[in-house]
Amino acid sequence: MPIYEYVCHKCRRKMSFLVLSSAGAFRPECKFCKSADLEQLFSRFATPRSEESRLESMADPSSFAGLDENDPGSVARWVKKMGKEMGEDFGENVDQLAEEAAQEAAGGGVGEEETPGTGTSDEL
Repeated sequence: MPIYEYVCHKCRRKMSFLVLSSAGAFRPECKFCKSADLEQLFSRFATPRSEESRLESMADPSSFAGLDENDPGSVARWVKKMGKEMGEDFGENVDQLAEEAAQEAAGGGVGEEETPGTGTSDEL
């Protein structure tokens, strides 16, 4: 049972339709403005990959192209890319960590606050 996505040329909204049967002509209508002037979109899809395949693609030296270890934004983008390679569960955690690292590097300082009397012994 495929799900087809369409965009309405009149109101510019995107919508999805579940088509239960291939018999007969399916004529979608905009759910919002009721226009029949719709264009079918090509939806994104995922192909299953083995863990070995994902790890091989991460080990490829070309995956480090454009990585500047001194630029937090560059590192954050690379970490997000690697997170996507590892899968959705890992990717969500990586996104959060990358955002925190970018904020810290930009001076937003996640965890930079210091309470009095908690400095190192070098400060005494």
